[in-house]
Amino acid sequence: MNIALRILARIGRSVLAICGETGRFIIFFAATISHLFRPPFYGREFAMALMSIGYMSLPVVGLTALFAGAALALQIYAGGSRLSAEATVPTVVAIGMVRELGPVLCGLMVAGRAASAIAAEIATMKVTEQIDALVTLSTHPTKFLVTPRVLAATLVLPILTGIGDILGILGGFLVGTTRLNFSPNTYVRTTMQFLESSDVISGLVKGAVFGAIIALIGCYSGIRSTRGAKGVGQATTRAVAVSSALIIASNYLLTELFFSAA
Repeated sequence: MNIALRILARIGRSVLAICGETGRFIIFFAATISHLFRPPFYGREFAMALMSIGYMSLPVVGLTALFAGAALALQIYAGGSRLSAEATVPTVVAIGMVRELGPVLCGLMVAGRAASAIAAEIATMKVTEQIDALVTLSTHPTKFLVTPRVLAATLVLPILTGIGDILGILGGFLVGTTRLNFSPNTYVRTTMQFLESSDVISGLVKGAVFGAIIALIGCYSGIRSTRGAKGVGQATTRAVAVSSALIIASNYLLTELFFSAA
């Protein structure tokens, strides 16, 4: 009986902790949204966030998408040959990249690079009491630290996703024309024929949502970090793990929203 009570107590504490953390994040999210539309606006912080999250993530996103598209073309050709459906390679590569692989891979790559950097930076500011100094100078930490990063990530992730889509399709094209004996004209014509604007738009919307998730989780993990070097490391790890998991979960929800009736 005592063992059962201890197990139930441990489960109850875990549930209460999860509920409490969820409530704190909802309050944090609401505060961030409210500060997005109120002055002052910190243009320098916004520009630096654009550079850090967007431009600096471009190489890893581009390489990942290029090789993902190339590998996808090989896989689709190998699988399609069993059904005599090799001609579907251009269509499946294009649709797969713009609907799923492009935004998801872009989100995960940026989460690994940018969410960790955001969490580490803000956690270090908390450890060194720079956030307390902002409050002393009558500068709201959420306004100064969070909103520029959230806005920048939400705006720049669709751009990165679009670039990743193009490079992924290019990777499939290069493999299709050099390794799989597709005619370049046929490959491009088939791709353009079956790729619809709704496919592209859905991927870009996913990118915007993933960008908001990455910045919000990174900022929240940094602000909620404990003191010391260990707290900074834990905040960084938590930011990457939670943002990656939320990207995968929200990808399913968005896919259900866009294509459940298709």
